[in-house]
Amino acid sequence: MSNDKIESKSTTSFQDLQSQLNEARKKRDELNQKTKAYISSLQEIESVINDLINNTKEGYRKKRDYWNKKVAELKEKKIEYKEMLKQIVTEKRELQNDRKKSRGSFTSIKNINKKIDNLERMIETENLDMSEENSIIDQITDLMHKKQEFLGEENNDEYIKKEKKIKIIKINLNKIYEQLDKWSNQSQDFHNKMIEVYDEVKENKDKKKKIEEELIENKKQADKYHEKYLELVKEGKKLPRSKNYRPKRPKSKVRKGFNHFNNKKLEKIKEEKLATALEKQKAGKKLNIYEARLIIERSKDL
Repeated sequence: MSNDKIESKSTTSFQDLQSQLNEARKKRDELNQKTKAYISSLQEIESVINDLINNTKEGYRKKRDYWNKKVAELKEKKIEYKEMLKQIVTEKRELQNDRKKSRGSFTSIKNINKKIDNLERMIETENLDMSEENSIIDQITDLMHKKQEFLGEENNDEYIKKEKKIKIIKINLNKIYEQLDKWSNQSQDFHNKMIEVYDEVKENKDKKKKIEEELIENKKQADKYHEKYLELVKEGKKLPRSKNYRPKRPKSKVRKGFNHFNNKKLEKIKEEKLATALEKQKAGKKLNIYEARLIIERSKDL
């Protein structure tokens, strides 16, 4: 085969290789641009999530907790009043029991008046001798004394005080129940608003997760085209060169020790860049493509 044919074939191979190189580079760069767009979207969503959570803490949660505290204090007061009512009702019942013992068979002044009326009617209507009439008059006198005792018991200061206390406590308890219902509803309203916000946060987190998955897949594709690009570069080095081909200057030889030192230095720089990228991500700032890749590679290693 003549030199012209070899050179023509070599030129064709280089042109085809250059076309593949350009295509691989183009695809890789397009995917890298998509990576930037994904990262920008993630940062926006993260900012929205942080704002929602912070606003919820500062607004709805504080107000809900405030009303919950008021409700808790009012419940303690309710328990205190119920115990007080129970105690006074017990004391009142003891007074009533003592009263029943002293009254004997009579339960009220009405019963005594009825008995007195019956005895007086007997004196008026029946033909009684002197001893029978005197006996009935004595019974009426005893009943009148009993009636006075009953009236004294009903006007007893201690009994009346307990009756008044019971009424006051019941009024206060009704007010407490009304207030509890009102404050509990206010607390529930703020809690419901919190739930709505957390539902929105969850939606954004689901969206974020989906974008992260797409970002990882996009990164894989970008790496794939980058690897293809590197392989094509290596392949190009193996092809025969045309007359116009100018070889690259040979790399200067570097001592192994210096090379090792240089690698360590690069690793240190990489770690510093990663730390800076993580701080920027935490602060919600935009990352460049290199910083984004560092974070993604770190996530794959974990």
